[in-house]
Amino acid sequence: MSQAVFLSPADQVPASTSEHSGPRSWPTKQQLLACLPEEISEIDTGKAWRCLAFSLSTSLLAYGVGCLIPLQWVFAPVWLLYAVITGTLAGGCWVLAHECGHNAFHPNRTVENAVGLVLHSLLLVPYFSWLRSHAVHHANCNHLEAGETHVPSLLESAWGSFSLWFKGVLGESAYGVVSVVVHLLVGWPLYLMFGITGGPAQGFPTSHFIPIPQVSPGSRELFPGRWKGLVQMSNIGLVVVFSLMVFWAMQTSLLRVLCVYGLPYLVINAWLVCYTWLQHTDTDIPHFTADEWNWAKGALQTVDRPYGPLLNFLHHGIGSTHVAHHLSSRIPHYNAWRATELIREAFPEVVRYDPTPIHLALWRIGRQCSYVTRNPADGGYYYR
Repeated sequence: MSQAVFLSPADQVPASTSEHSGPRSWPTKQQLLACLPEEISEIDTGKAWRCLAFSLSTSLLAYGVGCLIPLQWVFAPVWLLYAVITGTLAGGCWVLAHECGHNAFHPNRTVENAVGLVLHSLLLVPYFSWLRSHAVHHANCNHLEAGETHVPSLLESAWGSFSLWFKGVLGESAYGVVSVVVHLLVGWPLYLMFGITGGPAQGFPTSHFIPIPQVSPGSRELFPGRWKGLVQMSNIGLVVVFSLMVFWAMQTSLLRVLCVYGLPYLVINAWLVCYTWLQHTDTDIPHFTADEWNWAKGALQTVDRPYGPLLNFLHHGIGSTHVAHHLSSRIPHYNAWRATELIREAFPEVVRYDPTPIHLALWRIGRQCSYVTRNPADGGYYYR
């Protein structure tokens, strides 16, 4: 489970007891930001471009290797290795495009949006659409009603009741397998297309490609006003990339495109969902309704996890410095490590870190995090 941390793992203490036995005292937003010096948000354009050059060049090199692998069944193990390596490398480009959306890559917003639009379009992500929904996520982290992405279902809801029934039919282990596989393989496209786990305030379904206003009572538009035009701009970027892939398939074969592009694409998506799911979900992480929620309280339910030096290098620390990212999303990734240290030093009793190995945490969450029920002791809604 997630834990509050001191800098030494030996000093870690539970962020909440397994019984969630009572209310806690949370620092204010102002108190949290006060421990971060202004210079920690300063952008070093040289570092930013070097990181982009590394992630982009290694990804393109890996894709180039894929163009040389024979399309024969005997090479299936090679294709699997290719997909894992290439998708993992290209995940670094995904993270840098995400940084562009937070105005943490370059001081010139036009340059930043151009870089983000190109990178995300190449990875079939609608840049401006996701920029908007991701901003809603940051503004309402762990809000049970207004949250966006990985918002849990109440037990009494239709989906919560189905989850309870389905888990009872399959058993916990089989349910965990299905949950992990579905999340990692199709969770991301389902979110983009239909708003799966998007939260009730925005209504259901919501699409990142078609900004149709919601007609559900009480729901609000995910893409109001000028965002509708930006959604279409994102779509243009995707159409350009799809057109290039059609041309590529005509020059080679559809199978070549599916293997060289499609296989790493699945791995990129799996990494994305793995990161975001584990950053905001666990058995001791509460969500709150409007009467109990505030910004600082919600942001501090984010969890840092131990992805190790290689993944932290390739993915720019996105999974191990995420608490700092939620407290100040304009901190560039290369400064997020220092920000993480400062936040842990200032508020060791509330900053979450879970030392559980990633594969074990993923398995625990897949098995045990199905729906939420309210704990009357602290007003939080916890997974069951």
